[in-house]
Amino acid sequence: MSPLATVYTDSAVMFRRAVRHTLRSRDTLLISLLLPVLIMLLFVYVFGGAIQVDGPYIDYVIPGIILLCTGFGASITATAVATDLRTGAVDRFRTLPIYRQALLAGHAGEGVVRNMIAVAIVLVIGVLLGFRPTAGFFAWLGALAIIVLFVHAITWIAVALGLLAQNPEAAGGFTYAIMFIPYISSAFVPTTSMPSWLRGFADHQPATPVINTLRALLYGTGGSALSAVLWSIGLAIVGYLCAAMLFARRSRN
Repeated sequence: MSPLATVYTDSAVMFRRAVRHTLRSRDTLLISLLLPVLIMLLFVYVFGGAIQVDGPYIDYVIPGIILLCTGFGASITATAVATDLRTGAVDRFRTLPIYRQALLAGHAGEGVVRNMIAVAIVLVIGVLLGFRPTAGFFAWLGALAIIVLFVHAITWIAVALGLLAQNPEAAGGFTYAIMFIPYISSAFVPTTSMPSWLRGFADHQPATPVINTLRALLYGTGGSALSAVLWSIGLAIVGYLCAAMLFARRSRN
């Protein structure tokens, strides 16, 4: 078997293992899939009437909720990686003739798929509540590509945080920053409504260009996706390199 085929086969095995573990933890899975929907309902029906935006508030808030899905999903991924370290699963896999980082690839792949399912649920519920994007086929493809790219980046950062943490509880805590970043962005209110010192951060952190790009694609308002793509690629590279470095260090201990 070629080296590339070995990488794919071993990673696929670890992906199926990660999926089975997630399905066994039904309460955690339900929380990660339903909590973004509950937050969407909270903002639309509790806060939405008091927030002034161009057009229906639900159309404005959906891209931000999509990023929240990624934050909640990151917590599960980080905790799962830390649990494997604590229970000795990493040491057991080291004794097998498999691709060294297949375990990480499996966790990352499962995290991306789970997050995309959460995004799909948010979109379906949003449509039922009145979400009406005007995007055409190719604009939807572009929006999907941006979402997958950003989810992939955040998932690898979550894997790295899981390797950095000393226990699963700490791993979940490390991801709180990921979950809160969308709140200080254009996700729920225009950044122009923020104080100048806070607006500077909100306009120049990863969530805002990704959210603005999704809005531009979904509603045909124009805009450039370059910043969102660069942020996502940069975060993915940093997350992967940190995860590889930390895995090599932890697996030697």
